[in-house]
Amino acid sequence: MVKKRTCIFISGYGSNLKYLINNSRNQNFPIKISLVVCNNKNAKGILHAKKNSIPCLIINTNKRNFENKILNELKRYKISLICLAGYMKIISKKFINTYGKTIINIHPSLLPKFKGLNTFKRILKNKEKKTGCTVHFVNEKLDAGTNIIQKSFFINKNDNEKILKNKTQNLEYKAFSEAIIKIFRYN
Repeated sequence: MVKKRTCIFISGYGSNLKYLINNSRNQNFPIKISLVVCNNKNAKGILHAKKNSIPCLIINTNKRNFENKILNELKRYKISLICLAGYMKIISKKFINTYGKTIINIHPSLLPKFKGLNTFKRILKNKEKKTGCTVHFVNEKLDAGTNIIQKSFFINKNDNEKILKNKTQNLEYKAFSEAIIKIFRYN
């Protein structure tokens, strides 16, 4: 099996990155993580890339033409899949048009509910009975691309934002990898 060269975009702890790196070591897993892009020079996730000898592009997203620099690196590394794993920056239409259906994102809710930020707070305020995570293709609208996979759990009455975040992240670690396998199973 020829693994698809993949780039993971992160902004923080990189816990999804860590799980994707571990899964990518399995010879039957369809991707090889060839590059990590990070818009936060202090992100803990950079350590996962360094520890696993994965090149990491740390980019200042406040600079002009930062997306062109990223696109050049993606070309240089022959990237065929981009995974947004807690990347806290909206990607431009130009960028999306360049990569099309090869950008996927993980979101901590059952989309189309609770797009955007402050997800867990809004879930609790809305008194939801159930929540989870969604892996979806990225399009030009925020958290609106076609869903690939969703995983869910029931909310307990004692759950707070921190508990919801932990439960959701545990689902994300499985969902992201399952979505990647699902995408390449049919290609």
